[in-house]
Amino acid sequence: QAENPLISMSRFPRPPLIIEAVDGPSGLKILQSDVRIDLLITDVGLPGGMNGRQVADAGRVHRPKLKILFITGYTENAVIGNGLLGQDMRIITKPFGIETIATKVRDMIDESDTANVPNDM
Repeated sequence: QAENPLISMSRFPRPPLIIEAVDGPSGLKILQSDVRIDLLITDVGLPGGMNGRQVADAGRVHRPKLKILFITGYTENAVIGNGLLGQDMRIITKPFGIETIATKVRDMIDESDTANVPNDM
């Protein structure tokens, strides 16, 4: 399993809780839970039969305002296919530096300080 780079915790108003899933279906299960999620960061290519876009779209059924950052090694056009990303969806392409992703995460979280909680809460 590859190591995930750490994002400087001092840049956030509260230390982020990072929840990791081993594959798409596991990630979707977390998204369907009642846990607070401010931002979903997902690679486009995932093991387990679901890609990152499928996980994100399915997660938005339960959390319609979920912010999503896709990570990919492909060109942006290859990822979004029809040229459309949903609201509050962004893409970052590999390779990128730690400061690049830290800035992107911080900017997306700062766009709204409200937690994304499930529809039924």
